[in-house]
Amino acid sequence: MDEGEFARLQKAVHDARRPLNRITMQSELIKLALEGAVPKDKALTALDKIIAGSKDCSDSLSDLVAQFSPNSNDAGSPTE
Repeated sequence: MDEGEFARLQKAVHDARRPLNRITMQSELIKLALEGAVPKDKALTALDKIIAGSKDCSDSLSDLVAQFSPNSNDAGSPTE
């Protein structure tokens, strides 16, 4: 793996990690709601954000696979 490929890999991992961090924060909010420290409507909103974050992470991982696929026509640029 050359430096350019490694830089693309680092960016792709960062892009996948970002929604995972959001999922963690929203999960903690739901835990607080279940303990009664936050209103339950905030927990419902947090669940929607977890679902969206999971989809974002899945998309990022799919992009990562596409970027490093040996059959990729343009391995140098990330998909959007």
